[in-house]
Amino acid sequence: MNFTEVLIAPILSEKSVITKDEQNRYTFRVNPKATKPEIKKAVETLFKVKVSTVRTAMLPGKLHRVGRYEGYRSDWKKAIVTVKAGQKIDMTDLPK
Repeated sequence: MNFTEVLIAPILSEKSVITKDEQNRYTFRVNPKATKPEIKKAVETLFKVKVSTVRTAMLPGKLHRVGRYEGYRSDWKKAIVTVKAGQKIDMTDLPK
């Protein structure tokens, strides 16, 4: 899998920004088929930092209703990447 296919987008919620500032952890939306070693290698290659740990979670899609029609959004995968102390990821260098 290509590195740009592994990372889809950063998650910039209030909670993820606080963990980024306090614990040096970055949260990404990743390809559901990506493994922890692939995520680690993609982050290290694209951002030129050293990754200490990768934690992942598969999240179920939420119920979405429009009038009388309803369905579920797609399931998605989240990765929380801890970067070694003294290093950080510049959010302007994110893949598009």
